[in-house]
Amino acid sequence: MSYILGISAYYHDSAAAIIKDGEIVAAVQEERFSRKKHDPAFPARAIQYCLKEAGCSLAELDCVVFYDKPLLKFERLLETFLVRAPRGFSTFLKAMPVWLKEKLYLKQVLRRELLALQPGLRREQLPPLNFTEHHQSHAASAYFPSPFTHAAVVCLDGVGEWATSSVWEGKGSKLKLLKELQFPHSLGLLYSAFTYYCGFRVNSGEYKLMGLAPYGTPRYTDTILQNLVTVKDDGSFALNLDYFDFETGHAMTSARFHQLFDGPPWPQDKAPDQRCMDLAASIQQVTEHIVENIARHARQLTGARHLCLAGGVALNCVANGKLRQSGLFDDIWIQPAAGDAGGALGAALSAWYIRQPDAVKPSVDSMQGAQLGPAYTEDEMRAACKHWDLTPHFIETAELHRRVADLLLADKVVGWFQGRAEYGPRALGNRSILGNPQSSQMQRTMNVKIKQRESFRPFAPAVLRGSLKDYFDAEPGNPYMLEVARVQPHLILPDNTDLQGLARVNAVRSSIPAVTHIDYSARVQVVDKATSAGFHALIEAFADAGGVPLVINTSFNVRGEPPVCSPDDAIRCFLATDMDYLVLGSLIIDKSAATEAAIARAKTITFEKD
Repeated sequence: MSYILGISAYYHDSAAAIIKDGEIVAAVQEERFSRKKHDPAFPARAIQYCLKEAGCSLAELDCVVFYDKPLLKFERLLETFLVRAPRGFSTFLKAMPVWLKEKLYLKQVLRRELLALQPGLRREQLPPLNFTEHHQSHAASAYFPSPFTHAAVVCLDGVGEWATSSVWEGKGSKLKLLKELQFPHSLGLLYSAFTYYCGFRVNSGEYKLMGLAPYGTPRYTDTILQNLVTVKDDGSFALNLDYFDFETGHAMTSARFHQLFDGPPWPQDKAPDQRCMDLAASIQQVTEHIVENIARHARQLTGARHLCLAGGVALNCVANGKLRQSGLFDDIWIQPAAGDAGGALGAALSAWYIRQPDAVKPSVDSMQGAQLGPAYTEDEMRAACKHWDLTPHFIETAELHRRVADLLLADKVVGWFQGRAEYGPRALGNRSILGNPQSSQMQRTMNVKIKQRESFRPFAPAVLRGSLKDYFDAEPGNPYMLEVARVQPHLILPDNTDLQGLARVNAVRSSIPAVTHIDYSARVQVVDKATSAGFHALIEAFADAGGVPLVINTSFNVRGEPPVCSPDDAIRCFLATDMDYLVLGSLIIDKSAATEAAIARAKTITFEKD
């Protein structure tokens, strides 16, 4: 048997993944255990979980693979400083001690951390430590788990070592780099610059900017294309660096950027104004144009009928939906952990296929519905309930589904905790908060009272595959909630309100208003019985009870918190919010049965707002 462990760490979203004879066994982000959103630390607990799930020790691993090459990153840092010197000198001085102490000697750091996981293990017993390039990890995470045996692979993010955009060809068990664009010309950094400028936090607020975009008019699109970025026919693009300051590390945008858009960056946590909405709409339109341009060139280079996507930009589900609508490819597959967390899996898979050049790549989606994190026993769930002084009620599975369906129809909000935790940023029916999509008030209720986040942010529908075309103009449908589709015209209701700006969130736009965004779109998750039997059965029960074959599905957390992992996490989040019921496996808990002391204790645990 061959075991390979992949690791991503030390930037953001550290994670670990393990494969056995080329098959994915487990993968999870460190944030799920540490409860620090986007935790960049060495993924000690994630590694321990992966080893336990695989039933092997560190000494039994064939190798450990890190998801990028720190020496190449250091080269970029030095060259960038030399080009921009003396600007950025203070940032350079701050970065140097960290690089000289840790990152330049990453092999030693990783070996030390690995040895600490297993006391008594000697250095010579550690497996070989290998490194892949950052975009190689992204490409491998996208292609090898995909159902395709020939595909164009596009990776788009902020920056790896040097690469910011890359095009690959996956064929059989081989993955070949065809073209790449290097720092500082980066689509991810361009989008993050507008994220920062509109008052959101870089590396966590990009979702918000995307959700804000439909409220605006893209009146700055031409300004961006004429001044900030030049898009070329060969799929490449170039940023005008006079408008950005990310090279020096001081800020994302420069004074010239602020002058172009009539003011300084918008304050964080202040409600966006119409200019922010228009900027969001404009950069979203530019992003979609660049992504499609790159994908078109990738099709020309490879001749492939299928496309795989990874990298942080691949989490832009609006651009993904537009790309599918373009018809450039017969089908598209997107790695659900498309950001840096997915690099851990990509690093392990890349090493496997390099070591086993004759291996046969599966022609099925091998991500197992992204259900690759920890699961918990009923005894562990009952122990967590006891810890919080709760008395759960056990209900048989079929009856439980009917009971929860009735609660959702009554506009109750239900925390839903089942099976293995999801890998990646999306809740896909195992660590979810569920609601009634037909309720006109549910979006605001769940945003403000449950998620404790901005009211304009949309919620995703989880829909049965057999009912997809009845509700959404989407085909074949993405199981990982990574594409936006239009609500079918016959469901749309006329907007007779005079609401403006963010107040438009309160307008009822369709017969499924809680999952219909302002532009009549929805970020759709298609639910298959084969990979999500319990979640599928619950949605069926909801439809049978008089609802529709879809539910609101949002991640089980509050603003600033990672999705819950353990039963204890779930109970704390449930008690600290206005959720009505919690389901842990076959156990159901009514909020009204919780003591005031337990609720007060849960609310003492807070998270930094993102």
